[in-house]
Amino acid sequence: MSLDLPPTDAHQFQLGLQQFNQGDYYACHDTLEAIWMTASTVEKPFFQGILQLAVALYHLGNHNWRGTAILLGEGIRRLEPFEPSYHGVDVTDLLDCADAWLDAVQQLGAEQVSLLAAALTQIQQKQAAPAEMVTLPRWQIQYGEDARETTN
Repeated sequence: MSLDLPPTDAHQFQLGLQQFNQGDYYACHDTLEAIWMTASTVEKPFFQGILQLAVALYHLGNHNWRGTAILLGEGIRRLEPFEPSYHGVDVTDLLDCADAWLDAVQQLGAEQVSLLAAALTQIQQKQAAPAEMVTLPRWQIQYGEDARETTN
């Protein structure tokens, strides 16, 4: 994957995306935060958007419905200007996934956050999701050759 980032940041970025895709959202946050803090003003929202999605999913794993809903919404808002792709990431695909999960979070509400958390775990581990969750996509950031043509 070709990135317009310093080599150290490019390596850390790829590591952060791998951590996200493995469901290690807390580590993803820690890895990408260093890049976000030093990124240019134009790029900060891109990195912050991915960070917010990771933290939203971390919150979901801890049954924090409010934190999940807020951070999914904020992450989506920050990533939208970077569609269809940026730094090799298929942003459109990521936003489609985030939108589906945000809809489910909002529709099911705080009372059913444990059901969503269980679905997240099952879907990420490629197990069968509960019947009421079958329409939720698996979280997977597509990047590199798997992503759409980059716009940067």
